[in-house]
Amino acid sequence: MAEGWIRHYAKEKGLDLEVWSAGTEKTIVKRDAIAVMKEVSIDISHHMSKALYDIPIPWRFDVVITVCDDAKETCPAFPVQAVQLHISFPDPSGQRLEYWREVRDDLGDMAKSLVTLLEHNFIPTEEDLKPKQFA
Repeated sequence: MAEGWIRHYAKEKGLDLEVWSAGTEKTIVKRDAIAVMKEVSIDISHHMSKALYDIPIPWRFDVVITVCDDAKETCPAFPVQAVQLHISFPDPSGQRLEYWREVRDDLGDMAKSLVTLLEHNFIPTEEDLKPKQFA
């Protein structure tokens, strides 16, 4: 969902951002994620679940954001200049769609803040990206 939001806001602002999303392991893009993102007119049905090793040139990232605590603990160290941030979001798997919507909206807030900061050539901090309800 985060990748979908970031791509959406970057396109809306006319920014040429290269956005990649990967998990700690390949899984499926969950149907509930696709459904709730479709409700806000963002189509992630074509997204593929990827592991970090499926992404081209991962050592050239400028910013790396983990959004779940498990990913923070298992995400490989980046021995380059990438700014690594962790913004903890709950995993909505197995929950009702209303919970998925809450997580979707919080991810959207984070993505909007990220893209706005990058648009103005600012590198975000974790505080900059925390959804209001977590601040």
